[in-house]
Amino acid sequence: QVHLEESGGGTVQPGGSVKLSCTASARSWSSYSIGWFRQAPGREREFIAGISRGGSGTWIGDSVRGRSTISRDNEKNTVFLEMNSLKPEDTAVYYCVGKDNNYYFNKEGYDVWGQGTQVTVSS
Repeated sequence: QVHLEESGGGTVQPGGSVKLSCTASARSWSSYSIGWFRQAPGREREFIAGISRGGSGTWIGDSVRGRSTISRDNEKNTVFLEMNSLKPEDTAVYYCVGKDNNYYFNKEGYDVWGQGTQVTVSS
């Protein structure tokens, strides 16, 4: 079983950027699609990005498309989510998730979850 751990959250000013990292503990991690969900207070959990096992396939959700990039470094067991032009509505807990198939673009089936990292966009 893969264990996922997020890092890189914090408080950012509107218009700023953040780069979140998700590091996996298991050697088998390269067989996992990795994604990112976020959840803001009082709002439903939202699937915002996914990346294929090899990293060649990526999916970005409408709410962050055009200002976000997902990438992975399989040698370092790490996936990155970089977000730019941050808005107050991006404030949320961001979760790294994984599943042992290559349907990275489908929000269903992500069954491994990290603990989450808080991103707060505020001046």
